[in-house]
Amino acid sequence: MIPAAPPLRPEQAWFTEARFGLFVHFGLYSAAARHEWVMSFEKQTAEQYARYAEVFDPDLFDARALVRAAKDAGMKYVVLTTKHHDGFALWDTAVSDWSIARTRGRDLVAELAEAVRAEGLHLGLYHSLLDWHHPDYTIDANHPRRDDADAHAQNEGRDMARYREFLHAQVRELLTGYGPVDYVFFDFTDPDDRGGWPGKHAEDWDAERLLAMVRELQPQAVVNDRLGLPGDLVTPEQYQPDEPMRDDAGELVVWEACQTLNGSWGYDRDNTRLKDPDLLVRMLVDTVSKGGNLLLNVGPDGRGAIPARDTAALAALGEWTRLHGRSITGAGPADADLAAAVAPGLPPGVVLTQRGDRLYLHLFAWPFGHVHLRGLADRVRYVQLLNDGSELRTSRTDPDQKAWNTNPGGQPAGTLTLHLPTVRPDVAVPVIELFLDPAA
Repeated sequence: MIPAAPPLRPEQAWFTEARFGLFVHFGLYSAAARHEWVMSFEKQTAEQYARYAEVFDPDLFDARALVRAAKDAGMKYVVLTTKHHDGFALWDTAVSDWSIARTRGRDLVAELAEAVRAEGLHLGLYHSLLDWHHPDYTIDANHPRRDDADAHAQNEGRDMARYREFLHAQVRELLTGYGPVDYVFFDFTDPDDRGGWPGKHAEDWDAERLLAMVRELQPQAVVNDRLGLPGDLVTPEQYQPDEPMRDDAGELVVWEACQTLNGSWGYDRDNTRLKDPDLLVRMLVDTVSKGGNLLLNVGPDGRGAIPARDTAALAALGEWTRLHGRSITGAGPADADLAAAVAPGLPPGVVLTQRGDRLYLHLFAWPFGHVHLRGLADRVRYVQLLNDGSELRTSRTDPDQKAWNTNPGGQPAGTLTLHLPTVRPDVAVPVIELFLDPAA
């Protein structure tokens, strides 16, 4: 039994309607091609890391092609990293020379915003609260300089108040220079003390003022939960929740699973631990069945192209969503009473979603012969396989009928039995669409 979370404000309702989005991690680390945290993992100095800015030339970054690939995959929004933890800006910021505008004369945020709107999708902007390049950002457990012999002494000359003003100035540019922004993804508050270093708290960002700025300048925008303050949604990362997400009071919340294709967000050339398309489809279905969104990441390479392996994954997802998208877009958890009624009789590997008067059975494993749906005999007016729109025969189980020879039996009164073909449909996850009778 999976209830639904409280709805967002009407102007934000697109988010839970969309259910599926594309995350794009792109920056100087894409040239290094060994994880977006390469500056921290390898403890590079700002001077060492600056060599990537000298050579980073995203000549193959094609915003229109990227957005079309997302749209063809069934995604409804795109979230771009405007600045990751290395501080390098992908837009024409007026408060820093550490940007693609200064090195290559481009504004990738503008390019993506134009492409997203041209394709009718929603625009999301990711912005890191961390900045390992800025001289006033204090060293902490994540900072590349954390193990320097004089690391604590270096902090004596750093001033987070000055950094906060810089941070707020850059966020203001993003919220005022690119038209309507539908989603603001901040990343990230880390309050735990580790390795002799204090954590970073909401106060370090003046998070209340930052959130107020978003509400003032882009009141329709959905904001995530990583400012150290409650946002409009929560963002579990790199794991699939085993049930709908709840807040500390136990109340259901809007949530979004943030997932990579291979465990790295930025381009990681030698990381070939890719999730196969069947797993990605099952993750998408699982997420929506629990009332969540799936934000799936690609990391363009050092020239800005989507790697062939990522393109293949998006294409495979697109083939499935082309046929089954209506079980995802605009869908959510099945009605709690209906789900509770049918659950005892379902075979293993059936995941439910619902969209208005349509109930969807996603069959992770293909059963032989029949699916028995208890309590639905008088509530269903038509049943079909969604991939090809072919009707499935149904029958009502006679509760007095005992199982004998070729006659199934033993199902309680009110059970609707679906008669399946022996051969499983040739799709990643077959879906059965039930047309419910609103009057029943």
